Amino acid sequence: MNRARYNRFKDKMFKGVGVAATLVGLVVLAIFLGFIVYMGSERLSWEFIMSLPSRFAERSGIYTAWIGTVWVLVLTTLISFPLGVGAGLYLEEYGKKSRLSTFLEINIANLAGVPSVIYGLLGLEVFVRIMKLGNSILAGALTLSLLILPVIIVSTREAIRAVPSSIRDASVALGASKWQTIWNQILPACIGGILTGVILAISRAVGETAPLIVIGALAYVPFAPQSPLDEFTVLPIQIFNWVTRPQHEFVINAAAAIIVLLLITFVMNGIAVYLRNRWQKKVNW
Repeated sequence: MNRARYNRFKDKMFKGVGVAATLVGLVVLAIFLGFIVYMGSERLSWEFIMSLPSRFAERSGIYTAWIGTVWVLVLTTLISFPLGVGAGLYLEEYGKKSRLSTFLEINIANLAGVPSVIYGLLGLEVFVRIMKLGNSILAGALTLSLLILPVIIVSTREAIRAVPSSIRDASVALGASKWQTIWNQILPACIGGILTGVILAISRAVGETAPLIVIGALAYVPFAPQSPLDEFTVLPIQIFNWVTRPQHEFVINAAAAIIVLLLITFVMNGIAVYLRNRWQKKVNW
């Protein structure tokens, strides 16, 4: 009886600690966001969003930076989504269990924890030097795709594993082929989990700076990119450049740029969540 009481007390204590830690984290996050909004709101305007960068803080804008960010994120999504989902699908449904497959699974899981600057060095050697893409948007998107591919592959495999085996058995019993079962039954049932992993991966990519700096992304670009082979900068690099300036006005510009970066992240995540929920409703219907 005393042992049962002790276990209940321990469970309540750990639950209380978890709730308290969550509340503290939310308060700290709210204070941080409030401070950023307070500082950056005075500078945030349409002129700031559509102006080119300048050495004068009051004239400087983020037009080239947010255009570059959108370019990189769209290309990264287009590259990593089909490759990551396809790799996860193959490993889970078609790959045979062997020492090689076990080795690949372990390494894919480990790659998700590799520091991002390592991917920048890999992208510098492969995409910039060997493929001769230079410090272009395409090189940056390919580098970030390598960064988030392990996350997408692992989340895809976990989502597929969560589908009940009875769905596969019923589909096969009705005469469907393996691919028909995957396309018509497995993928619709697990698309919500897959898109959740993609959302988390893209959210990681949007704030990355180190890999893009390594491959040669510029801190100052006086023109907006027009194609995937153009030079570029992104909002995180622009923010880093401004916060290192001694003038306080550039710090205010950085706060305003952070607000825009958060808005871009929320919009892209909102679109992904909307598509996921719409697909899920369609499947449930």
